[in-house]
Amino acid sequence: MFSLAVIFYLHCPLGDTSSSSSKFPNGEHVGFPTQRSPVLPSGFRFLLTAASSSPRACPELSLILLAPALPDTTMQTVRHSEHTLKTALISKNPELVKQYEQLDPREQRLLNEAFRPGSDLFGPITLHSPSDWIISHPEAPQDFEEFFSDLHRKSPSSGKQTIYIQCIGLLGNTRSISEEYLKWLKGYCEAFFYGLTVKLLEPIPVSATRCSFRVNDSTRNLQIHAGQILTFLKKKKPEDAFCVVGITMIDLYPRDSWNFVFGQASLTEGVGIFSFARYGTDFHSSHFKGKVKKLERKSSSDYSVFDDYYLPEATSVLLLRSCKTLTHEIGHIFGLRHCQWLACLMQGSNHLEEADRRPLDLCPICLRKLQSAVGFRLRDRCKALVKWIDAESTDTPRVTPKHSREELVTLPKPVEAFKEWKEWITRCLAVLQK
Repeated sequence: MFSLAVIFYLHCPLGDTSSSSSKFPNGEHVGFPTQRSPVLPSGFRFLLTAASSSPRACPELSLILLAPALPDTTMQTVRHSEHTLKTALISKNPELVKQYEQLDPREQRLLNEAFRPGSDLFGPITLHSPSDWIISHPEAPQDFEEFFSDLHRKSPSSGKQTIYIQCIGLLGNTRSISEEYLKWLKGYCEAFFYGLTVKLLEPIPVSATRCSFRVNDSTRNLQIHAGQILTFLKKKKPEDAFCVVGITMIDLYPRDSWNFVFGQASLTEGVGIFSFARYGTDFHSSHFKGKVKKLERKSSSDYSVFDDYYLPEATSVLLLRSCKTLTHEIGHIFGLRHCQWLACLMQGSNHLEEADRRPLDLCPICLRKLQSAVGFRLRDRCKALVKWIDAESTDTPRVTPKHSREELVTLPKPVEAFKEWKEWITRCLAVLQK
């Protein structure tokens, strides 16, 4: 059994009321249902119920886990009955049942793996420590029926079917590497959200956002203000955009009192900003090269400190983590809440180890949610994902161990970390092609 020490913190700003999602210090946001209160431990229900009765009036209701991550002791498994999983996937609503029965029988066969005992395609969620997300951040689960009937969720509509990606700063230690990294992420999103258009906005320097920045007191790395970047993205959002997501290799913070966030999003506005800075293998190393001893600014408009900021090596693991984060957070913009049914990309993650454990793709319940919003065929989407893995670039610069923006050698797409996932998609395709 786990013993858990958690401190809950309420923060209700009087400013921005554009988002009904709650934010956590690691950047995950929870879209609480608007008709009911989140499921919480005894003793905290009244405070959060009162605060969440009007999500728009208090959009930043927060639960902050202050307990440190503990070493793995006894792994626990979150298991649901076959009946529960079947209901979560198909629903008891006659109209939604009929909708499910009209799917291609091969698609039904794959989705039914959600509740097939002993399925080797979709397994239960495993918990490894008290700091794992489900334990530390209790939430109401979202089944397909609740997702489908949510009047506040966003779906692509006629004339608004484009996902825009805005890069802030460089993603690699040469401009060519950064451009290639962006193309990899764009291609991945096109396959993952198959059927939607994904476009890259012209990359911009930090100075273009006019956002505040600082040096983190503990890690001594540069950080930029996430909320102010969201404001910038809202103003820049194209007319045909379903959403605009900013990505950066610079660490983020949401307000002065917070340590950092991985990302922040406004679901109602369809904008988000996400950082991959802490996904580099050397970020927590004592030898991390991105530390800044002292921040010197000539004026409030002086952003010269970002002219040569440190960028991690573009490894296969960094690319995999970036793909996970980007698609997970865009999933939230579609209205998918954190998954509590099966091992799934949409699981919440409270720390990097937990994020690495969650799979790259969606469980059948979340996959049906996304399919209903976008309208793709599962077989076409799987093929597109395999094609993205197999399509390697051979004519672009390669990151070298030396931190330099001048190296020019060939860089194939680093997909070694995607090998197991490709094998899994191939098995899913076998089910869809029977």
